[in-house]
Amino acid sequence: MVIKMDEKETFSIIGSHKTKSVIEKAAHIIFTICACFAICAVASITIYMFVNGTPALAKVGITDILFHSVWKPTAENPQFGILFVILTSIVGTFLAILIGVPIALMTAIFLAEVAPKRLAAIVKPAVELLAGIPSVIYGLLGILILNPIMYRIETAIFKDSQTHQFTGGANLISAVIVLAIMILPTVINISESAIKAVPPHLKSASLALGASYIQTIFKVIIPAAKSGIVTAVVLGVGRAIGEAMAITLVSGSSVNLPLPFNSVRFLTTAIVSEMGYASDTHRQVLFTIGLVLFVFIMLINITLNTVLKNGGKEHE
Repeated sequence: MVIKMDEKETFSIIGSHKTKSVIEKAAHIIFTICACFAICAVASITIYMFVNGTPALAKVGITDILFHSVWKPTAENPQFGILFVILTSIVGTFLAILIGVPIALMTAIFLAEVAPKRLAAIVKPAVELLAGIPSVIYGLLGILILNPIMYRIETAIFKDSQTHQFTGGANLISAVIVLAIMILPTVINISESAIKAVPPHLKSASLALGASYIQTIFKVIIPAAKSGIVTAVVLGVGRAIGEAMAITLVSGSSVNLPLPFNSVRFLTTAIVSEMGYASDTHRQVLFTIGLVLFVFIMLINITLNTVLKNGGKEHE
């Protein structure tokens, strides 16, 4: 069978191909520009942080800043030790992730695989509402609800102690609980999307081989969604370690060893608390604290991505 085409049809096909080619080239250029912009943004932030964060290391000394625990920037003989501040950020973030990630992951599994549609339609907007609440609101709720509870517990435990400094409930535990709540919506939403993106035939094959539904979820679906779940954890860590306002309100913001009932100061709260009046070396050290925070986030991202890639190679 021979298909005959007149000249108008031929020119219209050629024109449509040319139009598609132009659109594809334009889209390619736009995508490239956006990618270059993102790379330039990351590079400029990195350069800025290193340029402004390193002078204090040379002026005060790396060991005096990173490995000393006394923070007295306005004293006659100022001291800029941030060891306790670094330890507080590490311990606080780790505990928040330890508490928040299992709760968030179970909630994501519930929404994606277990919950009836009507119930999921109620829980899902509630989770999204958590993501939209400003940080300062979490801090205010912590002051009104959490700190009084912590103060009662603190009073009951240390009522006969002569050395404990009472914090009014503003302590490491309060900060960890607030951080754990704040990372929930991020981890839940991304993990749920990753679980829903798992191909249905994997679940069908597992069930057909005799696995129970719970076994299928934890042995098949979760490993298949590991990439998205790790991404959710990375973003959760970034949210936890980078939070400032809410933590300032509930942690007490004092430089102490990160013990459960101690008033503590995180890296972010150290910057927020003192940047307004800092000057000269004090201000430079605050930029150094920002550099330390930036390096922490970079190391966490690189480590988790490396673990994820190595895990993917093992499954290939």
